[in-house]
Amino acid sequence: MDHLEELLADARELIGCESPSTDLAAVARSADVVARVGERRLGRAPERIVLDGRTHLRWRLGEGPSRVLLLGHHDTVWPIGSLGTHPCAVTDAAEGGVLRGPGCLDMKVGLAMAFHAAAGQDGVTLLVTGDEELGSPSSRGLVEEEARAAGAALVLEAAADGGALKSERKGVSLYDVRLLGRAAHAGLEPERGVNATLELAHQALAVAALADPAAGTTVTPTAARSGQTTNTVPAEGSFAVDVRVRSLAEQQRVDDAVRALRPVLDGAAVEVHGGPNRPPLEASSSAALLERAQGLAARLGLPPLEATAVGGASDGNFTAGVGTPTLDGLGAVGGGAHADHEHVLLAPLVGRTTLLRALVEDLLAVPTNRARATCGARP
Repeated sequence: MDHLEELLADARELIGCESPSTDLAAVARSADVVARVGERRLGRAPERIVLDGRTHLRWRLGEGPSRVLLLGHHDTVWPIGSLGTHPCAVTDAAEGGVLRGPGCLDMKVGLAMAFHAAAGQDGVTLLVTGDEELGSPSSRGLVEEEARAAGAALVLEAAADGGALKSERKGVSLYDVRLLGRAAHAGLEPERGVNATLELAHQALAVAALADPAAGTTVTPTAARSGQTTNTVPAEGSFAVDVRVRSLAEQQRVDDAVRALRPVLDGAAVEVHGGPNRPPLEASSSAALLERAQGLAARLGLPPLEATAVGGASDGNFTAGVGTPTLDGLGAVGGGAHADHEHVLLAPLVGRTTLLRALVEDLLAVPTNRARATCGARP
């Protein structure tokens, strides 16, 4: 296993190239750096895939078919100039060392770990996308294609609190609900209008009532707007809806209900746009891989490996959605993703990378049973 200094050197090089998702040129520059670091560790250059102007990288290792997919992304939420205010540095040596810098946790260090874990393997595909922080608009099909070809997907997103793996992720649905009314003068003849603001209020309450806390389902009306001027009955409005679910059944239930919305006010109309964005990563998709990882951690003398369910989504939702056994949160341990205090703890870094490599080797030797993850997958 490579030493901490080598992992840190690779991580610093990756962090040193800023890569905000919305800046296509920056993402392309970052891809050059990722390709250089990866080629140094893997012994071959990646295939560069540009979709809708966004740059993704793929390594196919070995001569046989791919059996394990390692999945990460090199884009971040941090704007150009962030290195000036959040320099890449190692601090807190007395506590074992903390690496800081924009995108260190999410997920430049995870990429460095993937390179070290995949080196010398035969039967591994390493896919590094460039638009995950935007919801993977161009790379979703690529991720799903690679997942269908693999027996298992290991996602290098950061660990949950305390180093826990992410065995469940909620699915996401996003909607834009538009309300159509009729304009009228608010002071002279408001009764001639159909008030889109009032219709919006009715519909937002109806949508919010679809939440089911016991099932872990959240349905949240978010950004809203209506009308143009203060003295006019508004003729149109809209609000966004964020839905998070633990199961495909709940995602379908909410989708059916949102699409069934009907106007409350006479003369009003309701239009629903959007729908499911990411399927959930259910516990059944990760159970077999989690059991293997926990057994390997014990054999390697590492701390007991915990797992947890999280509300946020990742590309692991897509790999699970096509029926591929998926384990997420195998990346760095730390905290503060997307925030000023984003950081990576150095003490667990070598052990986590050793575990990742051992899991890849174990999967290459004895492939997982893909059927265990297909029970809830969409066709």
